[in-house]
Amino acid sequence: MSLKVTIENGIKDAMRAKDADRLRALRAIKSLILLEETSGSNAGELSADIEMKILMKAAKQRKDSLEIYVAQNRPDLAEKEQAELSIIEEFLPKQLSESELTEKIQAIIIQVGASSPADMGKVMGVASKQLAGLADGKAISTKVGELLKK
Repeated sequence: MSLKVTIENGIKDAMRAKDADRLRALRAIKSLILLEETSGSNAGELSADIEMKILMKAAKQRKDSLEIYVAQNRPDLAEKEQAELSIIEEFLPKQLSESELTEKIQAIIIQVGASSPADMGKVMGVASKQLAGLADGKAISTKVGELLKK
C-alpha cells in the first residue's frame, strides 16, 4: 500500500475519532505528497524513496519549528509541533542509535577507502544514500566529520 493511501485512510480514521492533531499532521503530509505528484519532475505515482524524502523533510521542518518555539518560550505552539512530529515519525523507519550510526559510517569509510577529512565528500555521498531515512543528514555529517578526524 502506498504512503498516499495509508495517509488517506489515516485521515478518515482521525476524522471519525475527532483527533485534531493527527488530522492536521496527516493533512500536511498529504499536501506535500500532492505537491510532489503534480510537480513537473514527478508526474503520477511517487517512488518509496521520494515518499521517504517527503516524510524526512516534514519531520525536519517540525523539529526546526519546535526548537524555535521552545527558544521563544511558546509552549502552546511547541506542543502542536511536537504532536505533529510524533505522528510523522510513525511513518518513518526507526532511526539509528548513536552506536549503530557510528558502526555503519565506519563501514562506509572502509568501503570507500577514506583516510582524511579531505575525503568527506566521498563518504557523505555513499552515506547519504545508504542511510537515507535511517538518520538525519546533519547527524550523518557530524559523525563522518568526527570519524575522519581521528
